[in-house]
Amino acid sequence: MTGRLFKYAIIGRGMMGAAAARHLAATEDGVVLIGPDEPENKSTHEGVFASHYDEARITRTIDGDPVWAQLANRSIARYGEIEAASGISFYNEAGCLIVAPKPGGASTYIERVMAAASGLDVETEYLDAQALQKRFPYFSFPENAMGVHEGRRAGHINPRRMVEAQSLLAERAGATILRQTACGIRDEGGFAAVRTAEGEEIRAERVLVAAGGFTICEGLLPQRLDLAVYARTVAFFEIEESALAAYRDMPSLIHEPDDPRDHIYLLPPVRYPDGKTYLKIGGDPDDLRLESDAELRAWFRSGGRESTGQHLGRIIGNLVPSLAQAPRSIAACVTSFTPTGYPAIGWSESPRIGVLTGGCGAAAKSSDEIGRLGAVLLREGSLANEGYTADFRVSFLA
Repeated sequence: MTGRLFKYAIIGRGMMGAAAARHLAATEDGVVLIGPDEPENKSTHEGVFASHYDEARITRTIDGDPVWAQLANRSIARYGEIEAASGISFYNEAGCLIVAPKPGGASTYIERVMAAASGLDVETEYLDAQALQKRFPYFSFPENAMGVHEGRRAGHINPRRMVEAQSLLAERAGATILRQTACGIRDEGGFAAVRTAEGEEIRAERVLVAAGGFTICEGLLPQRLDLAVYARTVAFFEIEESALAAYRDMPSLIHEPDDPRDHIYLLPPVRYPDGKTYLKIGGDPDDLRLESDAELRAWFRSGGRESTGQHLGRIIGNLVPSLAQAPRSIAACVTSFTPTGYPAIGWSESPRIGVLTGGCGAAAKSSDEIGRLGAVLLREGSLANEGYTADFRVSFLA
């Protein structure tokens, strides 16, 4: 493939990149999607990683920000057609529960959620502490808690399977899948040359870098991207087969308690590739910023911070008391944030090298629509006709 010319190259075979490739290949020829497979042994892997190496991410339509709500709504509306066309199931409509202190106190979180639900005209159920206990007996919330339950168009998705489905459909539409790692891009006038760690070079008229946190890798873009990448640790609590019935119909959960350091998200019991079933929880009490490619790789190999695992274990002991003594394990992932709080979708200083990154901790559920916007950028050159009020600009460091 050395020296082969494509019309469009997308770097990053994650949730955004694979979606962009699917949307672009549906209307255009000459698409290549570049990205390695998941490593078999993460602790010894020297290459790049991805946070979608997992079995569950929360999906929901309710969001206090109208732009994120629109991104989510448009993505969720296409889940069914992606599953049907690919034959790969990735969506579980288990519902989503958002819990925070009831209105009238210092926290306005639940009021914002209620306003967002009203503005979106989605079906929700409001539950006080007593109703929460009756409806979801496995949870233990404070007496001042109030919940907003979204039973439809919410639950969780399997990010591994979703990427698999997007990639399969892109390939069926004519896209080439190159299972290699891009390590450098240069503008050569008229086209961009992409060099891979495996020693190949391809050329494309336009390139879209959708490499998640690894978009900050030195030499990948012509300028240093203004993107804050944070280390995150998630914890898994093993549930015995004999106990699974007690958690039947558990929804995904977002809990914003009085102490913001204890904010968490939680996924209901999901079976993982090792054959075991786990309840997953995330919510770091502090930030650990990663500044370089080397730090990113080292972080993923580390498997996460045990201190965060203990923090999440304490929360589970209070929130799901029946799992207080369950076997616990941890894993590493990352989140990336742009200055605007929205995905960065735009051009670098080169008119041939575009950027699609910055999930801001909210993009998994919305990845199909974000990927579609990346495809529009490559095809049309701008997002001027997409009707979004958000600032999707790409910021670079001086």
